[in-house]
Amino acid sequence: PSTACLLQGRLGNHGAAAFDVQAVCSGFVYALGIANQFIQAGSVKKALVVGAEIYSRILNWQDRNTCVLFGDGAGAVVLEASDEAGILSTHLHADGSYHDLLTTPGTVAQGQIRNGSGFTEMQGSEVFKFAVNALSEVVDEALQTNNLSASDIDWLIPHQANIRIIAATAKKLNLPMDHVVITVDEHGNTSAASI
Repeated sequence: PSTACLLQGRLGNHGAAAFDVQAVCSGFVYALGIANQFIQAGSVKKALVVGAEIYSRILNWQDRNTCVLFGDGAGAVVLEASDEAGILSTHLHADGSYHDLLTTPGTVAQGQIRNGSGFTEMQGSEVFKFAVNALSEVVDEALQTNNLSASDIDWLIPHQANIRIIAATAKKLNLPMDHVVITVDEHGNTSAASI
């Protein structure tokens, strides 16, 4: 069963829809967008969104380019239908052509890792450039969609990839760092759990 079904069983919530969304670092945002759409459509009144990662299982502890950056973690939020504005909009994007920048290239067949390594591999400087551009572009897209400007942002709660990406994104948005939520120094990059 999916992890969502196992969690549902432990919570004693029988019969509600439960499914995994596998989108790694953006997984929580994807799941939040999906849950919001279910609520907006009137299909559900409440939704539990959980971001959870066990990254330590796919880290090469001899590779200092990756092992010091990633951590295990989980976070959750309950969304509920309301007459008050909550999520103004969601903007989900992907581009598989960048798959080799941050990857775990091995495949599993018959319980064995085949066709590559089972460890995370990363081209750090390329990931940095892509992440800063992608994060600032999606913030601009959200602001434009909602007729807002950067000065309307009270808090930026970014994916906790690393402090350099977060600081560069805040700088591009002319947002002071005291208006940016930062936890990466305490928890590392916990992927889907970071937000």
